[in-house]
Amino acid sequence: MDKIQLLQERKKKLAENSKELRKQINELFDANSFVELSAFSFSKNEFYGENAEGEGVITGFATMNDFPFYVVAQNAKVFDGAISKANCDKICKCLDTAEKNATPIVYLLNTHGVQIGEGIPVLEGLAKILLRSTQLKGVVPQYVVVDGEVYGSIAMLASIADLSFFLSHKSILAINSPFVLSAKSGKNLSKEEVGSAKALNKTGIPAFEVNSLQEIKEKISYVCDLMAMPCINAELNESLPILNQSVEAENLLKIFESSVEIWGEFEPEVKTLLGRIGGISVATVLFDGGDTGVELTASKLAKIKNFAEFASCYSFPFIMFTDVKGFSADLCTNGSRIMKETAEYLSILDTIVTPKISVVYKKAIGIGYSLFSAKSVGFDYTCAFANAQIALFDGAQGARIEFGGENADKLALAEKYANENADPINAAKDGYIDAIIEPQFVKQYLIATLQMLSA
Repeated sequence: MDKIQLLQERKKKLAENSKELRKQINELFDANSFVELSAFSFSKNEFYGENAEGEGVITGFATMNDFPFYVVAQNAKVFDGAISKANCDKICKCLDTAEKNATPIVYLLNTHGVQIGEGIPVLEGLAKILLRSTQLKGVVPQYVVVDGEVYGSIAMLASIADLSFFLSHKSILAINSPFVLSAKSGKNLSKEEVGSAKALNKTGIPAFEVNSLQEIKEKISYVCDLMAMPCINAELNESLPILNQSVEAENLLKIFESSVEIWGEFEPEVKTLLGRIGGISVATVLFDGGDTGVELTASKLAKIKNFAEFASCYSFPFIMFTDVKGFSADLCTNGSRIMKETAEYLSILDTIVTPKISVVYKKAIGIGYSLFSAKSVGFDYTCAFANAQIALFDGAQGARIEFGGENADKLALAEKYANENADPINAAKDGYIDAIIEPQFVKQYLIATLQMLSA
C-alpha cells in the first residue's frame, strides 16, 4: 500500500476515534494550538484481539490564553478508556518532557480502570505514573480535570496534582467502581453519591466544582497569571472604612483586587485563597469563625497544611488572617490525627522562604496564636486589629474550665483573663506584635510589608 495513503487512513481512524476528545481539548485550550505527540502509538490487546489506536490517550502540548501546557487526555472511546502498560509509558514520556521544559501539565482523566488481560505490567505502569507525578510536585504545576468517570488507581492523580477540577454534570472519582463500593457498604447508592465533588467534599481533593471547560480555563489561567508576575496597576493607599464598622470575613475579602478560593467546599470555616494585594500575588488563609472563632480539628489543619505546601512549592507570600480559639475540646478531636497534622503543618511552614505575615483580626487564643501568628514559628510580620484578642485562654470562663480541678482562685482568673486583658497591646509590649492597627488601614500595612520583605 502507498505509504502516504496508509498514513492518511491511520490519521483518519485516529481522528474518528478521538473526535469528541479533540473537540474538548480545542475548547479548553486556545483554538488550534494543540500539537500532538506520540500520535502513532499502537499495541495489540491479546484479550480483545484488536489494536489500541493511540493507546487510549492523547498527549501533546498547547497554549491556554497564551500560557504553554503539556496535555494528557484519556480517550474513553478506546477500550472504554481502559489503561494499558503502553498507555502508562506514553503518559510518562509526556511528563518527562514537561519536566525537561519546565512547563505545567493538564490531565483530562476519563477511565474505568485497566485493560483486561494486561496483568502485572500495567500495575508497574500505574506505579510509574503516580511516582513521576509525585516527583513533579513543586517542580511544574499539575492540574487534573475529572473529565468523566475515573475509577481505579489512576484516581490518585487527582490527589497528587496541585488542583483538581470536577465538572458538576459528569465528574465521578472513585478508587474502585462506585457500584462495588456501594454494594460492599450494604447500601444502594448512585455513582454520584459515591464519587461526585459533593460526595468527596471531606477529602480535600476537589479544588473546584465548575459547570464548563470555559470555567476551568479561566481559573487555570488566573492561577498561571498569579504565578507569572506582579500586576503594576494597583491602588496602593486604599483604606477600607467598612472594616472599622464590621470586622467580618466577607469584608476582609475586599482587601484583594482579585482572588479565587480553592477547596471551598472542604472545611469552609478555613478559607484558602489565591489573589492579589497591591498587585502582589499572595496565598492567604482566612479563618471565618463568625461570632465565636474557629476551633481547630485534624481536617482543618490538613487543609491549611496542604495549602501551605502549595504556597511553598510556588513561592507565594503567605498571609494568615487569624480568628482561632485553639483545638476543639472533644474526644473525637483528641483521638484524631490533629497532633500529626499540626506537626506536618509546622514542618511545611518552615520551608516557606517567601514573606510570612499574620493579621490577628479577631482571636488568637492559645495554640491558635502559636501556630498562626508567633514569631517563633517563622512569621516575619505580625499585626493585630485594635479590637482583637490575644491570650492564653478564651476569657475567664475558658480559664476556669481549664483549671477548675486545681482549686484556682476564680476571682484572680477572672481578672487575669478578662477581655480587656486580652488586648493585643500586652503582646506588643513584649515585641511579639509588630503593630496594633485600625482595621481600615490593613491593606496599606500589608502592601508596605510585602514590598519591604520581598525586596
